[in-house]
Amino acid sequence: MGDKPVAAAGTFGLGGELTVYRLGFGAMRITGEGIWGPPADRDQALRVLRRAVELGVNLIDTADSYGPEVSEELIAEALHPYPDGLVIATKGGLVRPGPGKWERDGRPEHLREACEGSLRRLRLDRIDLYQLHAPDDKVPFEDSVGTLAELREQGKVRLVGLSNVSVEQLNRALEIVPIATVQNRYNLTDRANEDVLDACEQRGIGFIPWFPLATGALARPGGPLEQIAERRGARPSQIALAWLLARSPVMLPIPGTGSVEHLEENCAAAAIELDPEEVELLGRVAA
Repeated sequence: MGDKPVAAAGTFGLGGELTVYRLGFGAMRITGEGIWGPPADRDQALRVLRRAVELGVNLIDTADSYGPEVSEELIAEALHPYPDGLVIATKGGLVRPGPGKWERDGRPEHLREACEGSLRRLRLDRIDLYQLHAPDDKVPFEDSVGTLAELREQGKVRLVGLSNVSVEQLNRALEIVPIATVQNRYNLTDRANEDVLDACEQRGIGFIPWFPLATGALARPGGPLEQIAERRGARPSQIALAWLLARSPVMLPIPGTGSVEHLEENCAAAAIELDPEEVELLGRVAA
């Protein structure tokens, strides 16, 4: 696995159509501070994207709201024409009035415009995985999901995903269109979406945990995370990723970074196989 370390994480079939390695890359942090504007070092952002692919990453997750638009533009600049098998996942449904500000817009007309913009920026004829970034309580959920179903029928989207949803919303969406992935917040210290993960596992739906590297008090000196990391000659963040991969076969972590060094560290976590006792200990301590 030396030249493509993420291969050690194993693979997952998205929607029964696309096969990806279970450790991907989240392209939010290649933008400017506050996920706003261009990165301070554009060349480094491009290097990170190219290095990710060199390391075997074939699932890159982004959104039109990252920048806004900047992340998608950088992905196309760095990687187009895309290598065979590279899955670019993006999202629509959040708008950015300013740095650090995020507002939901799930109107069908907005989602159609957002999809067209992503297709243009990513230089694609069809988006492999298009996700509703978040339900909008001002818009009927079925209208938002139905719009993604229409985009799929039109051939502009191959697979449909959801983000920031409940089990009840997932079930409602499944009555409208097949759902390939759910992207919710989940990590060692925040498992409020355990029920959504379990629902995805039961249905064979990929679960993409955002903010995957949060470790909180678990990373305290002398704590179980540090002890396991020291025993294995790894960093606590790598153990946190290894724990996610061990937690469920449908788990698809996408740690993001603007640093090549951190990217390489994250990808190396794919090769760390925790013992069942270690998985259980970390899960128990964090619960």
